[in-house]
Amino acid sequence: MAKLRVALIGNGGICRGCHVSHYYEDERAEVVAFCDIIEERAIALRDKYFPNAAVYTDYKELLKDESIDAVDICTPNYLHSIIAVDAFKAGKHVLCEKPDAVNVQEVLKMKNAADEAGKVLMVIRNNRFATASKYAKKFVEDGKMGDIYCGRCGWQRRRGIPGKGGWFTTKAQSGGGPLIDLGVHMIDLAVWLMGNPTPVAVSANTYTKFADNDTSDSVNSKFGDANAQGTFDVEDLAMGMIRFDNGAVLQIEFSWASNIKEENRFVELRGTKAGLSWKDNGVEIFTEEDGQLLDIAPRGKMETDGHKRNIENFIDVLTEGAEPVFKPSQGVDMIKILCAIYESAETGREVIL
Repeated sequence: MAKLRVALIGNGGICRGCHVSHYYEDERAEVVAFCDIIEERAIALRDKYFPNAAVYTDYKELLKDESIDAVDICTPNYLHSIIAVDAFKAGKHVLCEKPDAVNVQEVLKMKNAADEAGKVLMVIRNNRFATASKYAKKFVEDGKMGDIYCGRCGWQRRRGIPGKGGWFTTKAQSGGGPLIDLGVHMIDLAVWLMGNPTPVAVSANTYTKFADNDTSDSVNSKFGDANAQGTFDVEDLAMGMIRFDNGAVLQIEFSWASNIKEENRFVELRGTKAGLSWKDNGVEIFTEEDGQLLDIAPRGKMETDGHKRNIENFIDVLTEGAEPVFKPSQGVDMIKILCAIYESAETGREVIL
């Protein structure tokens, strides 16, 4: 079988740390092109992993190469949908970093372009692939949770603003702050475990309280390119509630900076038969048996390399016809939720989807 020929567009931190090495390790795929507006970054990755690959600074020139089967997009958020649409028009499959897009109009363009081209669109949802997540998903699908009627999820940082003054904190390029950066991960995991109910309403608030604070206690603050004279026009904390068509509700909280004890990632779901707590890639179940309350905590190895498994699923889909774990319609729902949260925060009213 011929190798899947992949191009990596955007060769910054997320590409270097979470994408390129996994193609290097998978014999079914080969990176044949790198593209970045900073040519030296593309050359450095090319030389380290795939020395025979081409290097581009303009992704549109890269897309003219008909031998490329798929592109993996790791650019700033506002470019995700723009590049994806162009890639579909050029006949390529697309794997894209989260978030899918920065607004509903753009995510719909992305999905429609994939449908029209008959090509695969997948967006990174790495928490779905963690061992703890797969255990929790099977527990739910086996009916052991009963009716999941409420939950909460969050990713709280004490001080972890990424690339302050750069594209991360510039709304025109990022689409928002920790909600669109971190919220995608945990809202997706919660909604996926709940069985992907349809969101129908959102109520939320956002705050910006740490734009002038340079303290950091998180490695994540090293992400992106900081700019001391740059822009900070996004939130540093978002809180709210999502209602779904089945009557369930989900509370949310995401912060880059907040006066809490320590960084925390979590999903808690409550059902009529059991409750579930996912925290930092571990899982616990709270239920009862024979009139006794029972806590279940799996003790096996909990694998956490979600990017690797996500990329493997993308390759599985394109080379073996496997079922994609991610569906583009789920991405549309996600961006509808995120945009409604921002709208609710701006208007002070619940937003009906």
